[in-house]
Amino acid sequence: VFEEIEDGLVRARLPFHVDSLRPGDTVSGPTMMGLADLVMYACVLSRIGVVKMAVTTNLNANFLRFPGPVDLIAKGRLIKCGQRLAYGEVTIASDDAPGEAVCHVTVTYSIPPR
Repeated sequence: VFEEIEDGLVRARLPFHVDSLRPGDTVSGPTMMGLADLVMYACVLSRIGVVKMAVTTNLNANFLRFPGPVDLIAKGRLIKCGQRLAYGEVTIASDDAPGEAVCHVTVTYSIPPR
């Protein structure tokens, strides 16, 4: 659920679903990486408009804490957006501890020539 979309800035909420849990009752890494990728895609499109073939070329996730079975809040921002590449970061926190990051992700997108 996108809660805020501005030029190069996005905030989204991923509602908790039991299917996203892995053993230990923590949200899985692939769930968090998918959320981060979607948020960064929205950041890129908020800057360049709808470009269907803008694609992820690199995604690096650092898992910092175990998120419990709650909603996740992701905040993304573009750091650089050029003609061919866009680079940004996404910080993900648990809804029950919004000030403590559970995952930090950097993402690079390739922008096709117009």
